Amino acid sequence: MTLDPDQLGRSRSDLAETLRRLRLEAGLTGDRLSVRCGMSQSKISKIETGRVTPTLVDVELILRALDVPAAVLQEVSALARIANTEWQDKRASWRRGVEKRQAELVSLERDATELRYFLPAMITGLLATPEYIRASLSHSPGDRAAVTSRKLERQVVLHDESKSFTFLLTEQAANWALIPPPAMAVQMDHLVSLSHLPAVRIGVIPYGTLLTRGPMNTFTMYDDRLVTMESFTGRMVFRDPRDLLHYREIFAAFEGCALFGEAARVRLCEWAERCRGTS
Repeated sequence: MTLDPDQLGRSRSDLAETLRRLRLEAGLTGDRLSVRCGMSQSKISKIETGRVTPTLVDVELILRALDVPAAVLQEVSALARIANTEWQDKRASWRRGVEKRQAELVSLERDATELRYFLPAMITGLLATPEYIRASLSHSPGDRAAVTSRKLERQVVLHDESKSFTFLLTEQAANWALIPPPAMAVQMDHLVSLSHLPAVRIGVIPYGTLLTRGPMNTFTMYDDRLVTMESFTGRMVFRDPRDLLHYREIFAAFEGCALFGEAARVRLCEWAERCRGTS
């Protein structure tokens, strides 16, 4: 079963209908199935009516309780993985308004306590200077001034000491010349300043660091609840625990190769001076 973005919207209802059909074919009531798989009857009902999206573990418990053939188990498990994944099309996001996307990010950042950002390509909005933000919006429609203001307002969350932020930047991300060299130097200085905040850890991965995995894409982890993965045309949202565990392991591997604290600040200052020399 392929991960076709067109499937993501209807996969939840497909999964609910499939699980209900398999239960009926097995001749079980919701009560009997709940006993067999150790779930409440209420949860079974919510899953079958699409009010709750089951995790892969939930689905496997149900399918094994129904004693379905291995091929069915594999097919429905694949459907469950799609149901726990969301595709957010960038064009649709633009139609809804970029400011609404900023409101969604505020909500995610407010509700999470441990946030991890892997940044292989460029600096994220929470760490950006106003000039860098404005340049990053050059291809976005709508009121860019308003969005810039909202992005800057979001940065206040970095001062919330009840939270933990870890940012991993490759040397490419830190040095991506989105703005002229003098402004990039200011951006580097800003990263150094933010690295002193109690809630913030900024790690850098310089060129030449030995890595066994390629930096495939930008992703953000919000606690162990969800991961967002960015692409040119949109973003994927993963909620399945197995996907979350995989991304946490990837993040930990890169984190173990990064420079933090004073070592990171020394590199950032070197890069800032290089930008000043270029100018």
